[in-house]
Parts: sequence; C-alpha cells; structure tokens
Amino acid sequence: MNVLIVRPDGIGDVLLSLPVATQLRRLVPGVTIGFLTSPTVAPLLDRHPDVDYVRTIRFTDPFKELRLAFTQGVEAAIFLKPFRRLMWAAWVAAVPIRVATRYRWYSLLANRHVYEHRSEFSKHESEYNVEMLKGLGLRPQPVIPPVLTLTETERDAGAARWSRLPSPRAVVHPGGVSARRWRLEQYRDLVAALTDRGYGVLLTGSGQERTEFGKGQLPSPTSSSGVVNLMGTLSLRELMSVIGNAHVVVSGATGPAHLAAALGVPAVTLFDPRRNNLPVRWKPLGTGVLLRPDVPTCEKCIGEVCPYWDCLDRFTVAKVTSAIAKVSEAPSALTVIHM
Repeated sequence: MNVLIVRPDGIGDVLLSLPVATQLRRLVPGVTIGFLTSPTVAPLLDRHPDVDYVRTIRFTDPFKELRLAFTQGVEAAIFLKPFRRLMWAAWVAAVPIRVATRYRWYSLLANRHVYEHRSEFSKHESEYNVEMLKGLGLRPQPVIPPVLTLTETERDAGAARWSRLPSPRAVVHPGGVSARRWRLEQYRDLVAALTDRGYGVLLTGSGQERTEFGKGQLPSPTSSSGVVNLMGTLSLRELMSVIGNAHVVVSGATGPAHLAAALGVPAVTLFDPRRNNLPVRWKPLGTGVLLRPDVPTCEKCIGEVCPYWDCLDRFTVAKVTSAIAKVSEAPSALTVIHM
C-alpha cells in the first residue's frame, strides 16, 4: 500500500506526525510512506527511515497542483488535519482511501472517518495523530517519540558554529508564530544573564525576528563575545545542526522546542495559558522544563483588557535562568513548573 500522510503546516505539527509513519512501518509490511507538507518544513523529513518520499504544496497553489500531489500511485491519504481544498483535491484525484475526522461538512469528501474531537484537548497531538490509523483498519500502538538524525557533515557544521563560544551552549529562540511571546526585552536580559554565567549563546529565528530584536535602545545581541546572532541566516537543516550541538534550547511553545526533543537536547519551553496551547496536547516529547504561568486557562487572548495580561511577565529572567541551569547541567524527565 502507498500511503500519503497529509500535514502541510508547521515544524512541530509535522514532527508530531512522524509517529504515524513509524507505526505504519511496523504495522503494514511492505508499505510505502509519503508525506505531503510545505516546502519550508519538508527538509525536516530528509533521510528519515520511516518516510519514503516527500511532496510539497503551498495553500496558494492552483488546484491543479494540489490534485497532482495525490496522483502517482497514492492508494490512501490520511488527513491528520482536515484542510478542505486538499480533501477536495484527493477526491477529484480519486484516491481510493481517504481518511479524515467526521465533524466538518467537507468530511463527506473522505470515505473513512475517525470520530474524535481534538478540541477536547484530552490527549497529546501525537496520540490524536496515530488514532487516525483506525481509518485504515489498524489498531494504534503507544506513541514512540519522534527522532531526528543529522549526517556527520551536518553535525560537524553545527559544531563549527559553536567553536568560538564557551560552554555550556544555549540556543535562545525569541520568536514563534502560534504562541504568545515573552517580551524581547526579557529575552535580551536572559541572554545577558546567561553570558554572565559563562554560557555560549546562539540566537535563532527569522529575518523579521532579527529586525524586531534589533529595535529600540537595548544593547545589541552581538555586543557580547559569548553571543552569536544567527537570526535569519539558517536553513531548517542548519538550525537542526545548531540545536543538535547545544546543551539546552530556550523558546516559546514553537518548532525549535520540538526539534530539540527529537534531537535529544533538553529544552526550557515557555507556554502561554491559552487552552489551545495546553502542554497536555503540545508539550515537546523530550526532556527539560515546561514553564506555564500560574493563571487560569483562557479560551483566547483578549489583550490588555484581560486581568492576567501580565501572564508571561511571571516568567522572570532569574527563574528562567535557573531552569536553564537545571536542565543543561543535569537533564532529566520533562517537568512542568507553574509560575
């Protein structure tokens, strides 16, 4: 059987989809496993032992291109998230087996349904993902956390970026898309605190985040000999190589935290209190510390009118620095700390 796993969104989303491929490999002898994802995230899957081929699409692509993604022998498509245009494309391409959840009107475009509401937030995203295998008549197994590997060349290149910095080595990623962010001023103070403690720090993020980080009258992130700013300069595989050579990764609840987990590097992850960002569903499947403000869970962020608008300010630089020291010196099982 040729099975296409459909998940064309973020780094963390795709990483937490890999357990589906791993279980397919174990449960279906001779299966061919493909991934349909975005061009930005596709390099994540390079040389992964449970992925035989990767196809890429953008949501803005013409419908003809979307339909082509479901041709060339695809016998089953598993929609881990039900994107309407993609489900329509698979239906037009006459993919024999189309698996999706059942709760949207366009679920009729699938012919195998799994009845489970992810909005209940009762499981981890990876568990919800493997449950979709029921649509192929399979019995999902306990989730094996995803693992990423680097080539020797990639690992050496990542090590070279750290060569002039002291140890312990900390990746600090101030950006992110899906979660509220700790203020940039706080990240800057954190970098200063880490270099004062003798850490080497690499800053990662997008080019836009590099611009944001450089605004204002705050000290330049490259002003210390213990800091290198790589924002806006790294490909995804290069980011992986940098993380793979670190002792700890510090970020919001975003892609690099999941990359760290899959590369065996402990992470300090700052979660906001929104319900759709609960650690029970989105925690990295690795070691480290999850920080969550000790405020009520909210349905959505309503801005400064919220009485807990200062929720992320409860992560003080001193407390985050302490968590970093804890995991970089003696990594242990993932723990959740409410602040």
